Amino acid sequence: MQVALTIAFGLTMAAAQAPADVRQLFDSGRYQDVVKANDQATAENEQTSRVRYLTAQSYAKLNDGDAARRTYQRLAESGAGPWAAIGKSALQLMDKQLDQSLDSANQAVGAADSLPEAHYQRGIVLMSKMDYGEAAGAFTKATQLDPTFAGAHYYAGLANYRAKRIDLMTKSFENFVKLAPNAPERQEVESILRTVRGR
Repeated sequence: MQVALTIAFGLTMAAAQAPADVRQLFDSGRYQDVVKANDQATAENEQTSRVRYLTAQSYAKLNDGDAARRTYQRLAESGAGPWAAIGKSALQLMDKQLDQSLDSANQAVGAADSLPEAHYQRGIVLMSKMDYGEAAGAFTKATQLDPTFAGAHYYAGLANYRAKRIDLMTKSFENFVKLAPNAPERQEVESILRTVRGR
């Protein structure tokens, strides 16, 4: 009985850590592994929604737009509060409906201001609208809510780079490299950092 309880507790702890582990896979460019993690998800909850969002982004990185769309659609139809709005925003962004996509991202932020991914999605839409100052603010908010959110640090750096805020860019990119040393974007980031440092 004790062994069974210990195993059950261990599985519960593993499940609780799953989204952070999946994000590390994503940050390392292991997109197929993210997809596998999503395939193993069963219950509909916030952890599943977080993994599903990462999975849709992974499909996009793998140039499988149809699978990304299906995954965002599933998120949009999940009824999972702000996550449904995030999924809807991502779908609208895929369809180049930028104003509607921003409205949906704003709904997600309004429904769950403490959810880092809501601010991250808002930042992604603002990047597409080339509103780099506002985008940087959205990504920075995501990193304040979750300092380990490497992708948000990356996009905060990129947005600040395009907004010509080099000091803020440098800080964001340095945080990104520390958090995601195996990221596919690392070479690009370090190249930008070397350029601004004059090396």
